[in-house]
Formats: sequence, C-alpha cells, structure tokens
Amino acid sequence: MSKSLISRRPVFRRGVSSSGQEKPAAAESPLRKLGWKPFFQQQLSLDELNDCVPVKVMAVHRSQIEVTGEAGDEVVLVHGPLFDDASERPTVGDWLLLERASRKPLRRLERSSLFKRMAPGARQAQLIAANVDNVLIVSSCNHDFNLSRVERYLALVKEAGCRACLVLTKADLDQNHDSYRTALKGHRDLPVVLVNALDAESVAPLREYCRSGETLALLGSSGVGKSTLLNSLAGAELAATGGIREDDSKGRHTTRHRALYAIPDGGLLLDSPGMRELRLADVQDGLAATFADISALAAKCRFADCAHESEPGCAVQAAIESDTLDERRLRNWRKLEREVRRNTRTLAESRADDKALGQMYRSVQSHARARKSGEE
Repeated sequence: MSKSLISRRPVFRRGVSSSGQEKPAAAESPLRKLGWKPFFQQQLSLDELNDCVPVKVMAVHRSQIEVTGEAGDEVVLVHGPLFDDASERPTVGDWLLLERASRKPLRRLERSSLFKRMAPGARQAQLIAANVDNVLIVSSCNHDFNLSRVERYLALVKEAGCRACLVLTKADLDQNHDSYRTALKGHRDLPVVLVNALDAESVAPLREYCRSGETLALLGSSGVGKSTLLNSLAGAELAATGGIREDDSKGRHTTRHRALYAIPDGGLLLDSPGMRELRLADVQDGLAATFADISALAAKCRFADCAHESEPGCAVQAAIESDTLDERRLRNWRKLEREVRRNTRTLAESRADDKALGQMYRSVQSHARARKSGEE
C-alpha cells in the first residue's frame, strides 16, 4: 500500500489562554480536511453514527478501491450489492459507510455533485467523479485550444453546480495572449488564468480553488499539462508527467486512472486521464446555463418557434450581424443540444431495458423457488 494519502501531522493554530499566553489550537479533523460537511453528516442515522465510519474513495481500480478516513488508508474489495449497478457504484470522491468492526462497505452516501459522461462506444453512463466543489478546465496555448470543447466542459460543470475556472497552460510558449482573451469574450463570467504549469508562482492564483476541505477537479484533454499543474499546486511530484507531440500538440497519456491527492495546505486534487471524447447526456440545465445569452436573445425573437436561421425579426441573427454573438457559438449550441437530446434518450432506453431485464430475472427466480417449494 502506498504512503498515506493525507498528512497525519497535527496542524496547530495559535490561540490565547486565560493567562494571556499563546497556545496551540486543536488539530483540524482528518474528515474535515477530506471534505466532510454537514450535508453528509445529516444523512447518517443514530445507529450508523455508532456502528459505522465514513471513508472517502480516493482511487478506483478494477477489483478494489482505495479509501481513507480517520483510521488512515484502507483497501475495499469490489464485490457485493453496493457494486452491482454500474451507474450507482462508488466512484472517486464518494463517501462510503464501513461497518466499524468488519470494515464491510454498507452504503454510499448521497452525492453533492456528480460528473459523468456517455461511455465511449456504449449506451451507458461512465462516472468521472463525485462531490467535487471546484473545477479547473485546463487547455493550453497551442493547437489544443478549442472554444467549442471548453463550452462542452462548461455544460458538464454547470450541471453539477460547481465553480469553474479556465486555465490556459504553456503561456510561456506563446506570447500572443490577447488572441485567447478575444476568443473568450462571450464568456465574461468565466475566470481565465494563463499559467506556466512548471512555475509555482505562476499557478499561485489557483490556490483559492483548493482550500482545506474542498475538492478540486482538473478536466481537459491529454497533454495540456494537468498532471504538471497538479504537481505545482501540491508542491510535490504526485502524478506522472509527459510531453506532447510537436507536430500537432497532441498529448501523451500520463494519468492512467482517476485519483484524489491531498495537498499540504489542505484540499484534495482530482487528476483524471485526458478525455479525447466527452459525450454529454442529462445536462440540460448545464447547457442552458452555458448558453444563457443565446436563450435570452431567443426570447426577443418575433416568432416563438424561431429557428434562428432566416426568419424575420430574429434577435439571434441580428446579434450575429452586429458582431455581438459569434456564429460559431450558435452552431456549437445547436450541436450540443442535439447530442444531449440523443444521448439522454439513449440512456433512458438503456435504463428501461435494464429494468425490464431485472424484472424478468426476478420473475424467473421467483417461479423457480415456488416450484422447488412445491416439490418439497
């Protein structure tokens, strides 16, 4: 087992005793450092408070998951009812309740946020992470920068209700920073930070997103510098790093699986493999929030069923003609809306098929038990 995922060294804060002398304050609870909040505490029954202990999922592997809590790091085997349903099984960032004596996982607590995507080439959702507070959408100042992809990530983040910041890495390799700021003029409410991920001073403005007790996720494609950025924020080599191909700026995979890392100043950082394909589903609210300006313009169109193409009195087309709305943004909104509708319908059909199959299995088992009982 690797070394502890959270520091066990007490953290002292200075206080003042009744005699006027400074005294060390009590160490911060390990659970609080891991993100334990009243939202999770309130989900526990009195019996669970006595008989169970909460642990946080730090990494997920094929046959086991790594968790940590007040007792330190543990390994939980992936078997039993908690892991039967792929769409409900624990993912990185989840809180589990373990039976105090046996260390058996009993249940997963309700999530405060959840990131998921359509699994590549499948009709099922793939879980990315749970209980994330803040997200750094990481791109880079080279061929990788793609505003339509940034909007795709934004829809996912806004659906989860997390605070987002766009980080453009490799800023030291491209001095034409104004071109990126101009491209982002349609996202004035999105904080943008340009950094050299190898420079700790350069990434300092990002530390406000990883305070003690909060979980920060880094999302982006391969080779944009997520692992390098994670290491700079943590002040230690937590994740492996690699280079990019010079001809097309495409990245090499360095992170093999999603994992949470604790940093010395508090907070947890999520590093995840680069996602070349991020298919969206069930993010209608997030999509609406990402393209709220288009929705506001559409409300001003002369016709309620305006398709925003060549209809008279179209406020959306008028904004494009006046250069206050980028036509690319309208095209991307339409594309993502079609994708979300299609994938959401596919997921609903898949869930219905799974439910029907489960009912059939239970019916067959019930008949088999009844027949066996009759024979006895």
